[in-house]
Amino acid sequence: MSKNITWHQTTVTKADRHQKYGHKSCVLWFTGLSGSGKSTLANAVDYALFENGINSYVLDGDNIRHGLNKDLSFGAGDRKENIRRVGEVAKLFVDSGQIVSSAFISPFREDRELVRDLFEPDEFIEIYLYCPIEVCEDRDPKGLYKKARKGEIPEFTGISSPYEQPKQPDIKIETDKVTIEESVTFIIDYLKKRKIL
Repeated sequence: MSKNITWHQTTVTKADRHQKYGHKSCVLWFTGLSGSGKSTLANAVDYALFENGINSYVLDGDNIRHGLNKDLSFGAGDRKENIRRVGEVAKLFVDSGQIVSSAFISPFREDRELVRDLFEPDEFIEIYLYCPIEVCEDRDPKGLYKKARKGEIPEFTGISSPYEQPKQPDIKIETDKVTIEESVTFIIDYLKKRKIL
């Protein structure tokens, strides 16, 4: 980083935004295998928040790779950079007073912990969507598992590349056992208990 760069303090602070909006901000970090329901649940939570007048937004793995991270591959180094960039973007949203739902496989614990370290202790909520890989393969909404099994997609998480389960996620949801509605209610209740809402 250049020595000629100085952090410029904003006039409106995060605390100011919290007071004006009537809620705190945080990142809901949805992690899990492809097909576990990350994007679906992140969008369902976002809709519930929006309907209740909460400032929120969704950062989706595929969408981010269409723009901000379109220059990145799926190799180990680029995957790490993908998550680093998303963490920094999520931090900007949290600073702006929003609840941001980030839906990324983010398979490696180290990368998730590096993102966690960007935030205040109560601002990063890791939500592990557990779903057996056979169920994810049965769902296979994008047809990716079939391609990975044929060797058409190298380094595919769960098949030819590992997924490191969170050791102590803030929330664990078994998406093969509970409905979207139940999951949304659980997450919203959690946010209320944590006094974010």
